[in-house]
Amino acid sequence: MKKHNFNAGPSILPQEVIEKAAQAVLDFNGSGLSILSISHRTKDFDEVMDTADKLFRELLDIPENYKILFLGGGASTQFFEVAANFLGKKAGYVNTGVWSKKAIKEAKRYGEVEVLATSEDKNFTYIPKGFAIPADLDYLHITTNNTIYGTEYHEDIDSPVPLIADMSSDILSRPVDVKKYAMIYGGAQKNLAPAGVTFAIVRDDMLEKIVRDLPTMVNYRTHAENNSMFNTPPVFPIYVLAETLKWAKKIGGVEELYRRNVEKADLLYAEIDRNPLFKGTTAKEDRSLMNICFVMNDGYEELAPEFMEFAKSKGMVGIKGHRLVGGFRASCYNALPKESVEALVTCMQEFEKAHTK
Repeated sequence: MKKHNFNAGPSILPQEVIEKAAQAVLDFNGSGLSILSISHRTKDFDEVMDTADKLFRELLDIPENYKILFLGGGASTQFFEVAANFLGKKAGYVNTGVWSKKAIKEAKRYGEVEVLATSEDKNFTYIPKGFAIPADLDYLHITTNNTIYGTEYHEDIDSPVPLIADMSSDILSRPVDVKKYAMIYGGAQKNLAPAGVTFAIVRDDMLEKIVRDLPTMVNYRTHAENNSMFNTPPVFPIYVLAETLKWAKKIGGVEELYRRNVEKADLLYAEIDRNPLFKGTTAKEDRSLMNICFVMNDGYEELAPEFMEFAKSKGMVGIKGHRLVGGFRASCYNALPKESVEALVTCMQEFEKAHTK
């Protein structure tokens, strides 16, 4: 039976990328060595790093005055590194869920944090809009997609202060005007690579604004000046990331990925809205393209365990909602084919026919 991978992360990768990675584990570039055991100082791996940098720039139209860093530690490490590097007196944060709350907690270690807007009043089911951004902030931090609650920014906001964004779960899923951001970062294990590498896209002028003496590995300048190889980088995840970027370019780039993502999301949200057994959990204008959250509709709550088992029997993997919100979550990242969403919709329709008259 075919499996349909809706895991929230680590998540689905393109099949051809997985196959190339599997071959590279056995023999990388005909070297007779595994990608898992080559030196990161070799010419072959230099080419991998160059490819990752060039394709990232091309696909996201990243200007020359930005550095692309490939780091360890996940976005959770960036929560404190951002503040350690850039928070001198006061920073602004928008609280849209668990991950932004964690970023706020870490930032408070380094200076004053002003929460400019929050959607906590409605259990993070919408994206706050129209809030004031004070001009005296060192930076403004947002989380562009919220994996647990299923909300997402659909436009790049305008900010009078440096804008920093955690794009862990929607990078490359839609067009982004990188010039509006001072920094974009994220864990790569949703749309780019297996867990183990973190990307950070940092505008050059920010590297001149580092506000305190820092441990070598925490200072962004260290990695910018050493091509992300001050120490041994996450070699295998970076290799897979480069292959994923090749795949993205081949199929038509970010514009095509966005078209596919909208198509998949529209298909599933339409079924959630139509099917009397289910209902969405977020404001419609802020619905995520990446993480589609839904629950059983009023009066059908007791069917949730049965639907979960039915979905599993049909090959659906990873659709259980996060423990904080319950229900179901279909993560529709870039590599998820439309056929998997169609299979989930069919599954929901079959379940409806079995439980309604």
